[in-house]
Amino acid sequence: MVEADSNARQTALVTGATSGIGRAAALALAADGFYVFVHGRDAGRGAATVEAIERAGGHGRFVAADLTDVQGVQQLAAQVGEVDVLVNNGGISWFGATPDLDPTTFDAMFATNVRAAYYLVAALAPAMAKRGGGSIISLSSMAGRVGLGGGAAYSASKVALEAMTRAWAAEFSPAGVRVNAVAPGPTFSDGADSDRIEQLATTTLMNRGARAEEIGDTIAFLASPKAAYITGAVIAVDGGRTAV
Repeated sequence: MVEADSNARQTALVTGATSGIGRAAALALAADGFYVFVHGRDAGRGAATVEAIERAGGHGRFVAADLTDVQGVQQLAAQVGEVDVLVNNGGISWFGATPDLDPTTFDAMFATNVRAAYYLVAALAPAMAKRGGGSIISLSSMAGRVGLGGGAAYSASKVALEAMTRAWAAEFSPAGVRVNAVAPGPTFSDGADSDRIEQLATTTLMNRGARAEEIGDTIAFLASPKAAYITGAVIAVDGGRTAV
């Protein structure tokens, strides 16, 4: 098990934290005083994220794991030990014509977006419940609420994550563990198709795409005492796209 900084009062694990929304969430949580376990598969990007956290006065450590592999997920949970906050952000997206999605990519997407979150919660939530508190935040998407051409499988993985969020809230919130999801709209982040984001942005009420930091700040809010009475919720951060 990785030992966190003894000066850190609380710890957080953010999966997929070396870029995009995950990196923004890791930085925001570190700014709020959490010792952050920065998960990813690229050690170089992981080190860069930890360096950014430390430059801002925070503390964290990179932990590597393959979320498509159940054993890798279980090893990740064992590495970090007990945490106060779990952010299920790591995921795979794929958009295209339905007949073009090969079974290998389909299985990898559901393994990462759904199964990995399930087994991390299975490993980490019971200890949160035993301690009487904790926060679990999973990354859904507006794709789980509106029909997007070419997004059938990806959308289904996000709907599954929202369903698990509600069920986990029913299971763990009586013991003090809050479980929520964030559903971003089109977000400019590393690796995102900027043309697609720009196109989707025009469908929002605010007529723009989100910055990754805006989603990260929402995640940090849900992890904070300011969100003490929020559980079982899916928070839309989509510029009003799903409001009308």
